[in-house]
Amino acid sequence: MEWLNYHHLRYFWAATKEGGVTRASERLHISQPTVSAQVRALEEALGEKLFAKKGRGLELTEVGRIVYRYADEIFELGSELLDTVKGRPTGRPVQLTVGIADVVPKLIAYRLIEPALNLPEPVTITCLEDEPQRLVAELSVHALDLVLSDAPVPPSLSVRAYSHLLGECGVTIFGEEKLAAAHRRNFPRSLHGAPFLLPTEGATLRRSLEDWFEEQGIRPRIVGEFADSALLNVFGEAGRGLFASASAIESEVRRRYGVKRVGQVESMRERFYAISVERKLRHPAVVAISDAARTKLFA
Repeated sequence: MEWLNYHHLRYFWAATKEGGVTRASERLHISQPTVSAQVRALEEALGEKLFAKKGRGLELTEVGRIVYRYADEIFELGSELLDTVKGRPTGRPVQLTVGIADVVPKLIAYRLIEPALNLPEPVTITCLEDEPQRLVAELSVHALDLVLSDAPVPPSLSVRAYSHLLGECGVTIFGEEKLAAAHRRNFPRSLHGAPFLLPTEGATLRRSLEDWFEEQGIRPRIVGEFADSALLNVFGEAGRGLFASASAIESEVRRRYGVKRVGQVESMRERFYAISVERKLRHPAVVAISDAARTKLFA
């Protein structure tokens, strides 16, 4: 296995950053021949020329520019590491990459992630949506910091990950104003034969609704099935059918889509999880998400 000599790389980086070997030697308080020798050693290790003569001076070759970009990032990260360990502010935003299971309502996802954006230090988030199994696989190779899902990691997945329950709530049935009014009285029996919009097979909410319908002896008329919860809500807004969503975001659903409550089902529970590779959450943004979910959103 080949190893990069970071001492050689640092001298090259300093020579480029300071604008020449002479200035780098003065800044590092070492002799000019020493800096030159270190740069040549790096060139030999890489098998490429990093500097080319231009007039009386030197300029970076194409490979030299590539190496300098990497070196600049490497030593900036090294400095940031020291600052972080010693508790000093880094000046760079905290990076948070979140995988959101495609079955999690968009409004829930936003409400869960929002506290991370309110930290004293700046936070930059990247959100990726996919099937839960794929997201957990990405989490296992540290491509994600966190996965938000409506179910814990299934035992069938041979991945070392931990499911942290963020909270739970009941389920509310919504509908466009006239449709809701027509089915509000005698709830839940009023749902028998009512037009209904469901999540697609595999969603936890879909299974919960079907079980509840069975228990209540209710058979709604299924108008549509949707993988995207936001699209389902748009169809509900248009009056194409009743639909269900987590009670924790009832006010947002009513305001966003102009729908009304038909009834609430407390016996049906929606649960949401933060999945991480850590048994104990440590990332400051992830901790903020967890704390706010438990003390506010699902309190």
